[in-house]
Amino acid sequence: MADKVTPRSEDYSRWYTDVIQRAEMADYAPVRGCMVIRPYGYALWENLQSALDKRFKATGHVNAYFPLFIPMSFLRKEQEHVEGFSPQLAIVTIGGGEQLEDPLVVRPTSETIIGHMYAQWVRSYRDLPILINLWNSVVRWEQRTRLFLRTTEFLWQEGHTAHATYEEAEEETLRMLNIYADFAQNEAAVPVIMGRKSESEKFAGALRTYSIEAMMGDKRALQSATSHNLGQNFAKAFNIQFLDRDNALKTCWTTSWGLSSRMIGAIIMVHGDDQGLILPPRLAPLQAVIVPIWKSDAERAGVMESAQALAKELDGLRIKLDDRDDVSPGFKFNDWEMRGVPLRIEIGPRDVAQGNLVLARRDVPGRPGKTTVPRAGARQRIEEMLATIQSDLYARALAFREANTREPRSYDEFKAAVEDGFARAWWCGSAACEAQVQEETKATIRNVPLDQPGGTGPCIVCNSTATEQAIFAKAY
Repeated sequence: MADKVTPRSEDYSRWYTDVIQRAEMADYAPVRGCMVIRPYGYALWENLQSALDKRFKATGHVNAYFPLFIPMSFLRKEQEHVEGFSPQLAIVTIGGGEQLEDPLVVRPTSETIIGHMYAQWVRSYRDLPILINLWNSVVRWEQRTRLFLRTTEFLWQEGHTAHATYEEAEEETLRMLNIYADFAQNEAAVPVIMGRKSESEKFAGALRTYSIEAMMGDKRALQSATSHNLGQNFAKAFNIQFLDRDNALKTCWTTSWGLSSRMIGAIIMVHGDDQGLILPPRLAPLQAVIVPIWKSDAERAGVMESAQALAKELDGLRIKLDDRDDVSPGFKFNDWEMRGVPLRIEIGPRDVAQGNLVLARRDVPGRPGKTTVPRAGARQRIEEMLATIQSDLYARALAFREANTREPRSYDEFKAAVEDGFARAWWCGSAACEAQVQEETKATIRNVPLDQPGGTGPCIVCNSTATEQAIFAKAY
């Protein structure tokens, strides 16, 4: 555990994998492209899940479960949807030793089976809206995989709602986008840009797709969550109709939205350093670790008594008392730094005698991050320091993104910008200009930010008049 990881400056991809494996977040499974999420990584997912679930339920959503297997015939009902997902499908053709008449798709996403069931549940305007969220896993047969970021099977949540009007569906779509942004920024300490996806980047079968986009530590983008206004595409395909107040039969408007375990990858890449993980206190499996330090058995008793009393006082926080006797304090320091625990609390004989504690911040390595505080009132000081770490992590990530986002004035400046960060530039909306950028730079339009400057400007590619700016970047 004490072995150093590959420096980010040397090989960012190798650094990322080293950190995940040495911090015991996840490991490779025997099935190609799949991963085993280890307890420490799963604890982070559980905290993430809890924070999101509270937000969903506060806005009237309820959880349900739908089957892993979906009839292939369901996907074929929405042509754009099946075309978009066909290259990634895992299909079961034999069950119970017999050839299946209608092959089963291992769930890549649930819009189609949701549509089938909503058509049976909706009869009247009184049945609307339906606000359901699922916590499950999905399978997409990826060609190139990377732990947490892109795996054949991954954990996620997928929300699916049905509404009486377009306006209600659009309001829901944007509401969930804002929930994702609030979660990313206030829980994960990851600054994000909310915006609309281009036509070529939107979800297969959607009327409109919105996303939150984040800058990683290597200046590449990561799509961190999406929210889709599906219009009436799936409702028409599955005949989701209702009798409205005016006694007219109408077709529903539906939405879907999702955030996956790739958010764990975002947290690692936004905050981590060459010593390992740096986890935001609100989501960290452990918020603080107490490391007792002694040199003799005579010192041990007093130090352990103080450490145990502090652990009891901190009940309610996610705390670990590291009382291992078979490793040195230095090993423990490196171990918990690798795992990204936000705060280390050191207690030695001198600290006990003087009534002090030493607090070491993970986000400020070495001596600058250490503070000696009185033992009295320790809980308040620790809670305040955790809050400071949380806000400082967000501020640091935001400053990094802003420092590496440029607004180029020429296409040559634009090409240089997307080689080393984000480019915010005017875009005319042309698919041809978008395709040219991708072909020549490998960058894509991440989204068209909801926050626009107003006015017009020359398209960065063709110089024609544009009314919106877009975020261009290379992405995971």
